[in-house]
Amino acid sequence: MAGSWRKLKKYLSLKLSSHSDPSLPPPPGIPRNDVVRSPSSRSSSTSFTSRLSRSFSTRSSKPGEKTCAICLGNLTTRQGQAIFAAECSHSFHFNCIASSVRHGNRLCPICRSQWRDIPFQAPANVGDPQCNGTGQARVSPYHPTPEDFHSQTTRNLQLLSYQSREPHHFSDDESLVVNSAESADPTSPVSLFRPQLVTVKALPEYPAITASESFHTFAVLVGIKAPALLDDARLLDRAPIDLVVVLDVSGSMAGSKLSLLKHAASFLIQNLSPSDRLSIVSFSSTAQRIFHLRRMSDNGREDACLAINSLKPSGGTNIVEGLKKGVRVLEERREQNPVASIILLSDGKDNYNCDNVNQRQSSHCASSNPRQVLEYLNLLPASICPSNRDSGDEGRRVIIPVHTFGFGKDHDSTAMHAISDASGGTFSFIESLAIVQDAFAMCIGGLLSVVALELRLTVKSVSPGVHIKSIPSGKYSSEICDQGQQGVINVGDLYAEEGKEFLIYLTVPELSSAEGEERMEKTSLLDVMCSYKDSVSKEVVQVECERVEIRRPVVLSPMDMIVCLDVDRQRNRLWVAEGIAEAQRMAETGNLEGAKAVLAQRRSTLLSSPSAQAGDGLCNWLESELREIRERMASMELYEQTGRAYVLSGLSSHSWQRATTRGHSTTQITLLNRECGDSRTRGVIGYETPTMVGMVTKSQTLNLTPTQRSRRLNKSCSFNPRSG
Repeated sequence: MAGSWRKLKKYLSLKLSSHSDPSLPPPPGIPRNDVVRSPSSRSSSTSFTSRLSRSFSTRSSKPGEKTCAICLGNLTTRQGQAIFAAECSHSFHFNCIASSVRHGNRLCPICRSQWRDIPFQAPANVGDPQCNGTGQARVSPYHPTPEDFHSQTTRNLQLLSYQSREPHHFSDDESLVVNSAESADPTSPVSLFRPQLVTVKALPEYPAITASESFHTFAVLVGIKAPALLDDARLLDRAPIDLVVVLDVSGSMAGSKLSLLKHAASFLIQNLSPSDRLSIVSFSSTAQRIFHLRRMSDNGREDACLAINSLKPSGGTNIVEGLKKGVRVLEERREQNPVASIILLSDGKDNYNCDNVNQRQSSHCASSNPRQVLEYLNLLPASICPSNRDSGDEGRRVIIPVHTFGFGKDHDSTAMHAISDASGGTFSFIESLAIVQDAFAMCIGGLLSVVALELRLTVKSVSPGVHIKSIPSGKYSSEICDQGQQGVINVGDLYAEEGKEFLIYLTVPELSSAEGEERMEKTSLLDVMCSYKDSVSKEVVQVECERVEIRRPVVLSPMDMIVCLDVDRQRNRLWVAEGIAEAQRMAETGNLEGAKAVLAQRRSTLLSSPSAQAGDGLCNWLESELREIRERMASMELYEQTGRAYVLSGLSSHSWQRATTRGHSTTQITLLNRECGDSRTRGVIGYETPTMVGMVTKSQTLNLTPTQRSRRLNKSCSFNPRSG
């Protein structure tokens, strides 16, 4: 097969260069009587190219189905894509041919005739008075000079050849780009810039306790926050990524689902930099790598979009095979970028593996049963499910985060949530088809802003009798060692301006001073430090904060008895998350009334807390979340349709303290000031970071008309990061 492709490409090259040498013979293997000899080299080329186009159309289309010669996609009308009919009578997708023209190609890809009227597409952010008033495509008169279409056609042949054969080993990844920071001018401001450090804070629950008191669960809030990206050095100031997108193209994705998915994937591709690399895996009944791991240069992005546009729906849903192939791309690559991740999207249940696990006991892949969840996870590679590692293999494999997206109401939210939880990724629920691009934007807004790698937070007791009792760290691994003298939380990678907060619960002894000894007025509790690898320099950085101390007076003043609102806020967040998890477990057994009672009780406790009474925005958001979950538990039918997925995406967000898409919206909070509502709840108060918000805003702006875009830009955007 490979030999035939090489002959075909060689023959095409010879035919397209026949202007300079019309006497060239056909390559070996092509019958001489197939070559049309003519005084006009152009007619010969036209004949061959037409036959080539017909052969591609026959291979990729059903009889009578028109095909775009550039992306090989269907040209059927009423599928949401504009069709350009050229003066030579050949038709193409408008976006495909407009992109080709922007790269300097002025000849018909099929018959090579020169066009007087060419397709033109104005940039989304440029107002053109000659446009049709919406910033969309139009046809522009143009008088071209003869230019060859050889390069574009050759690249299309290479892409088709790559999709038609899959190597046994995925070690064909494109080499990494030379580090831009290292190759930059050493005297430039960017090269001399030293990134800001991760900041660390620690706050005790109360500023003082009496000397005669002892506490068994005294809370200390420990928080970290990553530095911002520089506006003038965003590509140099973050870690490049190796990203694999694993996309469901089963029969249920036909129609608007697949069309919107293609738009979303193209948006993702266009926002990757030349330092980033991307691979694409599609799956239905089987899985196929349709695009090998390549740098997203101009050519790389264009070819990746061609691969996305070639997707066609068919068959069943085999999520496990799709993930296995995606993992192989990253495990077998020759070189590695500092960050690696997988994005998985599916709209259905894994009907090739779930049925075997669940013995067809439920129409929803009843993976809410813990045993069945474990059996399903056992089918996955160890790189995304560490519990599947062989004994003695611990620590040798890097865990690859899988960010899963459940599309629509029929996906298996429990399985998707379990996959993301096991791998360290997040689970997002895309209830509305229209927000799939925004959901991808939210995710890559974080992935494309990693500034700290392998962050590790350490706390140490510094006084006799002060012991670390517990560290509720969500899904982040933590350990307490040295008989409660030291605690460690493994946070991993941090996005720009992303914050994490943890409560450390301590025992604090009473102070007893012997006769004649001076009474101690303070008790030192903890030393806090974090270490991480800088994403640019790759150097290990260590940051410490001031020692945590409390006063020990004989009598407390009124100010000493006021709880720290930051500690109370974090306690509320954990209290609500635990309540949601308990309610979800009850709902899975059919006890919706009990689940709603738990949510009501948690809401009541939340609203009576000091931070909620003070009008804290995070508490208001948590109260709204509890109310939304109660509404989605109104009936078992509603819970199974949308409630389960909404709850699990929320639990994923809380357990990792990272933003996810839930339901109809990509944001869990209000991004823009609105005319109604409490002003205290305006602005970002959840887990979103500025880069996430910026990427979502970019996605939403691209879908607006110029008038809507102007109105959006004129609105004031109040971005207030989460307090603390």
